Amino acid sequence: MPQVSKLNLPEIDFGGETIGQRIARIRKDRGFTQVELAEKIGIIQSIVSAIERDERKLSAEMAVRFSLALSVNMDDLLSPIQNKLKGGRKPSRKVLRRLEQIEDLPRMQQVVLLRTIDTFLENAALKNARR
Repeated sequence: MPQVSKLNLPEIDFGGETIGQRIARIRKDRGFTQVELAEKIGIIQSIVSAIERDERKLSAEMAVRFSLALSVNMDDLLSPIQNKLKGGRKPSRKVLRRLEQIEDLPRMQQVVLLRTIDTFLENAALKNARR
């Protein structure tokens, strides 16, 4: 039987992180646990864990499922160099949950809370500008 030789492909710069590490980072940024992400995709948690540890390869179909579940486009999921250059990121689920809770408050409480947040952010910006 003839031997199949490995292709001599050039190395790809993944920006110092593997695809599994990138998925784990994005999952955590979005505020998902492995169990929550697995449920959203329709797989079991141990598969998410194996992919994040790079013990299991990511198929094209699974890449699409992860992309949809994490609300990232395929470029951001598979091309970390481009993602770092864009610098953009979506709010985490924790932040989004809090925003939903704020929207459920009575209008006056929303106004007071948003003023408090604005004051906090302005003070943080001033401290950063002084550095």
